[in-house]
Amino acid sequence: MLPTPNNIQEIMLKTNEDYAIELKGITKSFGKVIANEDVNLEIKYGEILALLGENGSGKTTLMNILSGIYYADEGTIFIDGKEVSITNPHEAINQGIGMIHQHFKLVEVFSSMDNIVLGTKGRYVKNSVLKEEILRMSNKFGLEIEPEKKVYNMSVSEKQTVEIMKVLYRGAKILILDEPTSVLTPQEIEKLFIILRKMKEQGNAIIIITHKLHEVLAISDRVAILRKGKVVDTVNTRETNEKQLTELMVGRPISLEINRPETKNRKTVLKVVDLSVVNEDGTIGLNNINFKLKSGEILGVAGVAGSGQRELCETIAGLMDAKTGAVLYNKENIIGKTPDEIINLGISMSFVPEDRLGMGLVGSMDMIENMLLKSYKKNKGFIIDKKPSKQLAEELVDKLSIATPGVETPVRMLSGGNVQKVLLGREIESEPNVLITAYPVRGLDINSSYIIYELLNEQKKKNVAILFIGEDLDVLLELSDRIMVLCHGELMGIVDAKNTTKEEIGLMMAGRKMEGVDSDE
Repeated sequence: MLPTPNNIQEIMLKTNEDYAIELKGITKSFGKVIANEDVNLEIKYGEILALLGENGSGKTTLMNILSGIYYADEGTIFIDGKEVSITNPHEAINQGIGMIHQHFKLVEVFSSMDNIVLGTKGRYVKNSVLKEEILRMSNKFGLEIEPEKKVYNMSVSEKQTVEIMKVLYRGAKILILDEPTSVLTPQEIEKLFIILRKMKEQGNAIIIITHKLHEVLAISDRVAILRKGKVVDTVNTRETNEKQLTELMVGRPISLEINRPETKNRKTVLKVVDLSVVNEDGTIGLNNINFKLKSGEILGVAGVAGSGQRELCETIAGLMDAKTGAVLYNKENIIGKTPDEIINLGISMSFVPEDRLGMGLVGSMDMIENMLLKSYKKNKGFIIDKKPSKQLAEELVDKLSIATPGVETPVRMLSGGNVQKVLLGREIESEPNVLITAYPVRGLDINSSYIIYELLNEQKKKNVAILFIGEDLDVLLELSDRIMVLCHGELMGIVDAKNTTKEEIGLMMAGRKMEGVDSDE
């Protein structure tokens, strides 16, 4: 039977010296690829452990083993000092382990209360009693929740709160959070951290996976670093810094500085005028958006997920129709034209989408064939010459340090960071005048991210106009020249990146519109 809120107090009586989890000799392979090798890891109750590592280091695999999605080939898991076997997620929650995934698993038309009890068999509770239990638990852990509010009316932060309450209601005392801050405003992140600290005080053991080093230093007690499937070190947070953590992850020193090169004689390349977009379901994607994008600049776009970023990218790239307004490329309106028609006009525009293996690349194709997707129409006759594409693929492997068995390997076999390098490298090699990038470093490790920042800066120096949709405000502030903030499809303002703060941008992301902002500057 699942643990109930009635025995939460008993669970929380664990002392801080008790190990919540001990992993000993965990090994997991997928064919010839070793994802985890002889991993040993411990976490205590009343502790927050951060898990760091490059893409492909084995973090996710290890947590999937702990949460019952994978089963280890070798090794032992101990919960509360007892050896356990976790072969599925149901057994994991029975052991008090709950995982809050990056992509929420909620039923949109259900209320908070309905989602929280969904799947808890063998326990019927009246709505009035259930509502009381939820409110009592929310007060205990510092959570703000409206039991009867529908999910489709919630902010991202509210949805995350429901996910946390779901696992707590099922009796979880060990929580795993996967990239929990990726879609939150700075204010929402601080609110989440207050909740996590409260849960730590109540005796929970918490594991957080994130690539944001400043957040690791702000919230964790210890940091475990994985490299190539092995735990290379575990350090006390108060005794480390970003430089040391980066070197442990990568295995060598790397620079953590993002340059912002200055360019001269900037000219307006793209002008968006009164642009409004309606989604297929009738909801407003963009509402009367106006801005200019200039050559030799990076215009950052900030906003919580679903604020109109996708609609903006796809409309400019010719993948989505506009309801009203214009997108002027060198003073010519490209609204209503297909992507092919835009190319035929001689407009060199590249689009790096959010979904790398959905819209950007074909996973079953190798690098050579994915290079051809951008250029095959230039071939004359029925025979396609693959030699230029093979040469380009090999050059990108060398130039961008793409880890692949060969250019004939299907791109779906590559790690997320290497897939992104393939995609961005292909777009850049087409020598664009405008480069639209949507979350180009989402989920990537530190090393891969900084390579991509440098690639974007190189294009900026060549007077390419770059629209950079990002989610890490620290990066947006360092990399961008100006930052445009969207909220619910509306433009909240455009600010000079050198003369603003995370707090100011966070307030705009939450809906505070700046008055008198001149988008021409």
